[in-house]
Amino acid sequence: MPFENRSSAPGLEWIAESFPEVLSQRMASSAVYAMGRADRANAFDRSGIPATVLPSRATLYRIADQMGADYVVLGSYNFDGKTFSSAAQLLDMKKLHLYPAVESSGPLTDLIRVQTVLAWLLLQQMPSHSAVTREPFLASWPPIRLDAFENYLRGVLAVDRQQKIHHLHDAIKLDPGYTQAMLELGRTYYDNHEYESAVPWFARVPKNDPAAGEANFLLGMSEFYRGNFDKAFAAFNYLLTRLPLTEVYNNVGVVEARRGHRAAAIQNFTKAMNADPNDDDYRFNLALALARSGDNAAAARQLKEDLQRHPGDGEAKSLFDMLTRGQPSSGGNSAGAASNSLLPSNQPRLPLERIKRNYDEASYRELDLEMRRFNEARLAGMNNHDQAAYHLQHGKELLSQEMTEQAENEFREAVRIDPASAPAHAQLALLLEEKGDVSNARLEAQNSARLKPNVDALLVMARLDMKQDQLQSAESEVERALALEPSNVAAQALKSQIAARQTGAK
Repeated sequence: MPFENRSSAPGLEWIAESFPEVLSQRMASSAVYAMGRADRANAFDRSGIPATVLPSRATLYRIADQMGADYVVLGSYNFDGKTFSSAAQLLDMKKLHLYPAVESSGPLTDLIRVQTVLAWLLLQQMPSHSAVTREPFLASWPPIRLDAFENYLRGVLAVDRQQKIHHLHDAIKLDPGYTQAMLELGRTYYDNHEYESAVPWFARVPKNDPAAGEANFLLGMSEFYRGNFDKAFAAFNYLLTRLPLTEVYNNVGVVEARRGHRAAAIQNFTKAMNADPNDDDYRFNLALALARSGDNAAAARQLKEDLQRHPGDGEAKSLFDMLTRGQPSSGGNSAGAASNSLLPSNQPRLPLERIKRNYDEASYRELDLEMRRFNEARLAGMNNHDQAAYHLQHGKELLSQEMTEQAENEFREAVRIDPASAPAHAQLALLLEEKGDVSNARLEAQNSARLKPNVDALLVMARLDMKQDQLQSAESEVERALALEPSNVAAQALKSQIAARQTGAK
């Protein structure tokens, strides 16, 4: 919740909303899903409560209960001209218990550090609290200039569009690496359909930043609306390596359809529909892609099922009638508007694919947290070896779906739980090699081979040695791999490559 301003000093009202902004970022983790300002604003709006109103404790409890929150963070702040002080309390929604207040204070210029200390103190009161000690926790957050932060927050809260843009530009000028301000500025242009102005700001958000997911989704949407389908595909496809969101699978399918890649479009629409069969857009898009590929019968079956679930979908009904009347499809044409223009004048035009405009990472994160909690409860009765084996297998499954970030997390978790697992170290080495992290890939491969010699680890070391022209060492590692598996195709191929390099060197 916004913190209560108990200070009589002027100009500090914006700090009330800064607490939800900072605390939701600092408290979020793999064990805690934090609902921030946007989630709260939506809940207030659904309940008909103005965002500026401070609700009673009873009203707050009702709203938090509707949101499914386990805890609510309440607090206040004060400034006496010298020291900025703050206090916060956790309200446990399940036990109806208000925890003792925690306090943090310091110079006003250290506002964000004061808030970060408060976040750490609150986390320590929670049952699933982090084992990270205070100083490493504080050091893990990059510093933000207070004047930049103030401009960012005033921009976020501004109602007037020009004021919003002005404050966000100022925030970035003061702190050129302020990615949250970049995302918010890009979103401001995007919401006004100024896609050309939005694209540079979304593109500036680093790929490893927490804001990269939404930034790349909106970048893909902006490029899509500009007609730059190759760039839209690149943005959406990158996002799929981080999060398997159904709306992203759908949008990749739409872009692939517009690029004329029918098989890829069908594949992505199928993934989206299988993940969420109740969404009429996914099934409609799959039917449309099947029709464009010439398979009217399969398209009609999808539309029939869609209409059984959503009988009021007039566009789906029209397409179903077109296909079942025996009208020829545009199977020989490219997808989208361009394909329609190629149809003979006596043939009906096929509709366009439906793109998803809303990015819902929050729901995925919440579901992912619940699934992890379920798995943790299931794994609790297993020994370390079996738990590590589970994470290793799950990581391989994620890797097969090209979800490299999640796969790496699973491999690292397997190594953490069972440091003696040679397969876990080997899989992590393979993934790090693919990412180009040479030093850590070599380290993990060495750890794996030391624990138990295996082909995967030995070949990682051989390939890395060959890239560094250490041919004798690479040859030795390949021979060790072939001694373990004489028929291993990858080892045999690598042996030939090394021999060719050695011959060329001579």
